[in-house]
Amino acid sequence: MRREYPNEVAMDPSGFLLLADFIPQIVQEIRYYSTYNFVGDRIDGYEEPCAILTKEAARALKSVSNEMIVKGYRLKIFDAYRPVSAVKHFILWGIEDQDIRMKPYFYPNLEKQELFAKGYIAKQSSHSRGSTVDLTLLDMKTGKELDMGGPFDYFEELSHPDYRGITDEQYHNRMLLRTSMIRNGFEPFECEWWHFTLKNEPYPETYFAFPVSSEYLRR
Repeated sequence: MRREYPNEVAMDPSGFLLLADFIPQIVQEIRYYSTYNFVGDRIDGYEEPCAILTKEAARALKSVSNEMIVKGYRLKIFDAYRPVSAVKHFILWGIEDQDIRMKPYFYPNLEKQELFAKGYIAKQSSHSRGSTVDLTLLDMKTGKELDMGGPFDYFEELSHPDYRGITDEQYHNRMLLRTSMIRNGFEPFECEWWHFTLKNEPYPETYFAFPVSSEYLRR
């Protein structure tokens, strides 16, 4: 554990909160609780399909949510806090050469090992520090996700935020989300249009290992 996580690893969830309690307007589709993800199994550490963030990141995200609601959109969360055990699950999956069940859906043009080398999957994830969130926008009129030109966790150049091989509308939708997130204190990630980390995150050197569980959080 210390080899992959040389910084502090903590179990204390007191600086975190449930997004559903703090931002009830959000929609959640926690992919790593389900089997519809690039691994194809529920990921270790995801005991409930709930989004958890540090209090500071949640406050910033609430400002984004309020801004988007005025414009007719709701936030849809795919992932937020991710325990260290989940990242270890990803690493072990990467070592297992035979398991490529989800390759056609999430990484059709790359080999598994390339996902780590190209930065799509991190061996030490900012999500485990608790202030990173993966999200998109829902149109409140249609109830559908905005067309971002590519799906969540699609590991390809298509997912880079500045990729221009998409329509103007798709690019505009990406920039709508990106602009609001940056304005409210988040930093984007160069490989994934859906991925943002709070710039002034409260635990920049700490990686957390408590499970994704509302029960654990409320102890």
